[in-house]
Amino acid sequence: MDRYALEVSGGCQCGAVRYHTTEMMDNSHICHCRMCQKAVGNVFAALVAAPRETLVWTRGTPARFRSSDHVDRGFCRDCGTPLFYDDITGNRVNLTIGSLDNPDLFPPGANTGQEGEVSWFRSLTSIPDGGATETGQEKWASAIKATNHQHPDHDTADWPLPR
Repeated sequence: MDRYALEVSGGCQCGAVRYHTTEMMDNSHICHCRMCQKAVGNVFAALVAAPRETLVWTRGTPARFRSSDHVDRGFCRDCGTPLFYDDITGNRVNLTIGSLDNPDLFPPGANTGQEGEVSWFRSLTSIPDGGATETGQEKWASAIKATNHQHPDHDTADWPLPR
């Protein structure tokens, strides 16, 4: 698996846990296995790895759940955001792509764990737009944005920010 230099940061939704790495690996993928589904509370986990020795926790410490004899699942104990899959016997930590500050940098290149793939996964791209321009949808989105407590997609010296 190739490694390449790249400054990457990310963290949880509430900002209690943040991380940084200076290298990434080329294994961006979606895992459909039932264990990953349960760990992220979704029908797949989108993951990409950082070499273990380059990953630094810059704020807080993630909680861990030992999901099998050699795998820890990391998450924020405050907000519950899934942060990583860690085969503790390996040399890398697979970060959840959604916890990255810039998830667009890591389009998945493979599907794994397909024994757990839900029957409708392949049809997702054909679902029509949910009507984001409807007045009700706009009001809902505006109300959420106005009361947003989510950490921004960049490092901050302090969190939460003064209001």
